Amino acid sequence: MRKGEQTRAAILDVALELASRNGLEGLTIGLLADRMNMSKSGVFAHFGSREDLQMEVLKLYHHRFEQEVFFPSVKEPRGLPRLESMFARWVKRVSVEIASGCIYISGAVEYDDRPGPIREALVAMVRAWQGALLRAVQQSIDVGALQAGTDPNQLVYEMYGLILALHHDARFLRVPGALERANRGFVRLIENYRNPTQSNQAG
Repeated sequence: MRKGEQTRAAILDVALELASRNGLEGLTIGLLADRMNMSKSGVFAHFGSREDLQMEVLKLYHHRFEQEVFFPSVKEPRGLPRLESMFARWVKRVSVEIASGCIYISGAVEYDDRPGPIREALVAMVRAWQGALLRAVQQSIDVGALQAGTDPNQLVYEMYGLILALHHDARFLRVPGALERANRGFVRLIENYRNPTQSNQAG
């Protein structure tokens, strides 16, 4: 990368760290300039406005989420192997974010009633992930791994519930063992929806 691109990438890395800890609304040009030992005008040279900066941070977070969770998972066979990989990698990412914070979760709180481009982008990214989970569930039904009557929306809703509970207990309450409980909850959840015919054949 050219020097300007390297500087911009470095600014975004620090901005993502700050936004993860303080929220996107807590991200300011002044704070970022201080962390980078740059002038505010120097930061503005790379991002035209605070909103532009927030949007780029959100895009970077989404890109890394896809690289760590989504793309490796879709290499797994369709059905439960893929769905299980998606949840396992999701949990792993949340466990890392316990110390820093999840922009998807904090952003949902910050922008639940705050209209604008940031909220629209955040909603689109979360819905894209939900859509990927829904497809994985439907594929698990199609290949016979899950019961034919399984409601994909309900199953994804319950998966989200486990992730939110994990984030709440581990990050906010600092309860030990939250990670293990989330994994046990997912195993029990899948067993509830598993196709008993396939289970019997496997046994």
